[in-house]
Amino acid sequence: MRFARTIAGMVLLALGVPALLAGAGLWLAAGHADPDGGFGARFEPVRTPACVVLVTDVDALLRTDLPLARTGQARLHLTARDDHSPVFLGLAPADEVRRWLADVPHSTVRRVAVTRGPLPVDLDPATAGDGVAVPLAQPFWVREGIGSLEWSPAELGGRSLSLVVMRVDGADGLDLRMRGELRAGWFPGLAWALLTGGTLLVVLAVVVLLRPLRPREVVFVVEPDQVPVLAGRLGVTSLSGLGRQPGPASRPERHLVAVGSGTHGRTRAAIAPPPGRCPDDQD
Repeated sequence: MRFARTIAGMVLLALGVPALLAGAGLWLAAGHADPDGGFGARFEPVRTPACVVLVTDVDALLRTDLPLARTGQARLHLTARDDHSPVFLGLAPADEVRRWLADVPHSTVRRVAVTRGPLPVDLDPATAGDGVAVPLAQPFWVREGIGSLEWSPAELGGRSLSLVVMRVDGADGLDLRMRGELRAGWFPGLAWALLTGGTLLVVLAVVVLLRPLRPREVVFVVEPDQVPVLAGRLGVTSLSGLGRQPGPASRPERHLVAVGSGTHGRTRAAIAPPPGRCPDDQD
């Protein structure tokens, strides 16, 4: 019983402590949310001589750098501007974008580091080409916008979509200032659920591990001729003191029970009554 309780307590601790730590981390992160409940961040300026800044696979980038954006009904809002022309942002199937930009100079985003302050954007060098791309004339856009774009990664998850950022006129030489915002309505609820659940699991684990076990009643069943030997080993001088131990009187007593059969099917007593005195001794 003690072993089973120890295992159960350790399992509860193994579940409760990570949940409590995760809830505390989410609760601290929720304190940095914007007044409308979103989490916004600026990107470092993106400069390239190419015509297009391209994210080849948006879902793969989010899975690596911002996995929380792919859960539930979270929504991403991306804004971009350039001093020389309005900026187009669009999502389209990756194979369509690859064919469209085959001869158009473009820079591919390798990764976006999620850190404090402006988020650095790692770009591959611009590809060679002399083609011209006009985004508004293309029919394959799944989501598109001028200056901003909003979508739910969970709704478009599992599809290979590319993100295209470029000037509306398709001119080269981009100097982009971008900002992203993540809105997740489930974020505060998840933080409180993890905090509450983790606390309950830890408290229950402490109760299971530290609650004292009830003492068990011990009954010895021995042959009658072994009673003196057992009494000597237990350190008692009489059967009446066999079960008595120092401490509260409410403790269960241990009893010595004699078993065995005498002649004619009758049970023998554990200790026979003292023999009578001889007639000669009475004189």
